[in-house]
Amino acid sequence: MIEKKFILHLLPERYAVCQFPPQAQTPSWIQGEGLTALVRTGDELSIVCRQEYVPDGITSEREWRVFKVQGPFDFSQIGVLANLSSILAQARVSIFALSTFDTDYLLIQERNLTAAINALEHHGHRVLTN
Repeated sequence: MIEKKFILHLLPERYAVCQFPPQAQTPSWIQGEGLTALVRTGDELSIVCRQEYVPDGITSEREWRVFKVQGPFDFSQIGVLANLSSILAQARVSIFALSTFDTDYLLIQERNLTAAINALEHHGHRVLTN
């Protein structure tokens, strides 16, 4: 089986993953530039956005960096996240994954960024940092 190699773009900004009660209104401060993702379930509202937009006092995990997997990918493409996440798991790097219509995003804690880049490149993936 031939394993596909991917190009990943490291976004320059730092991001936060925020948690709110499920009934919370969408805060106005997330209207800035960059990646923004909202997921509402019966248990919570989670928001990913640039950390500079998150006010103090918000329940959040900060200092996430984002790899954008160069796409677009057809919905029938199998194994993009499985491939990349298994490499990072072997390197003991946890991820927070997001998908859009066209591509996938991997959030990595800043402290694990060098290990993540090294692992991905060791497996033949290309990481662009600018």
